[in-house]
Amino acid sequence: MGRGKIVIRRIDNSTSRQVTFSKRRNGLLKKAKELAILCDAEVGVMIFSSTGKLYDFASTRFF
Repeated sequence: MGRGKIVIRRIDNSTSRQVTFSKRRNGLLKKAKELAILCDAEVGVMIFSSTGKLYDFASTRFF
């Protein structure tokens, strides 16, 4: 038995929204790194927060 479906919608509470963003950002960057290592792929990810701060990951040293 798996998890039930949840509705994806904007989180109204700003503190909860920031916490969720931080956790999901870290998870996404980790998955991008794993994909680059496991598949020997060139991966690039750019994430902008609601305040405009940039978070990025590039799997090669050439960028």
